[in-house]
Amino acid sequence: MRHTQKFALIACLLLLSACSPKIYGTLQLMDPTMQPIPPVKESPEGTVVNMINTTSTLEQASHAVTVNKEGKFESEKGKLTPGMYKVEASRIGYQTDTQTVEITKFGGKKVEFKLRKIAEGKRKSIEGSRTDEDKIVNPGEVNIQPPTM
Repeated sequence: MRHTQKFALIACLLLLSACSPKIYGTLQLMDPTMQPIPPVKESPEGTVVNMINTTSTLEQASHAVTVNKEGKFESEKGKLTPGMYKVEASRIGYQTDTQTVEITKFGGKKVEFKLRKIAEGKRKSIEGSRTDEDKIVNPGEVNIQPPTM
C-alpha cells in the first residue's frame, strides 16, 4: 500500500510540473493571396515569436522563441508566469501578426499564425539601360505609408 501512495504522489508531481504555464502553436507562411507556401519552397524555421506579458513586472515581461522547420513553437518551461500576453510573430518580408491570449497557472494556450508575404514592388525596366546604375530607385518613386494600429 505504501508503494502505491508513493507512486501516486510522484505521478501527481510529474503531472503538475507538465502543466506549467506555456504558449505553443504553429506558424504557416502564406503568399500575398493567402495561399500556403510549401515548407520545401520556404521554411518557416527561424521565425521569431515574442511573448510579452502585459500584466507582469518588467523583469518577467517578455520571452521569445523561434519556430522550427515544421512550423511549431513552444515557450521554454518556467519562462512564463500567468497573465495576459501579446504574442507576436515576425519575419522579414512578411506582415507581423499579433494575438492576445491569457494563460493560467496550470495551463497553456495554443496560438496559430499565418504570416502573409509582403508583395515585392516591380519597377519597369528602362529601355536602353546597360548598367545596374540605371536601375537605381529614386526616393520620389517610393510610396511610404505610416504604420497602422
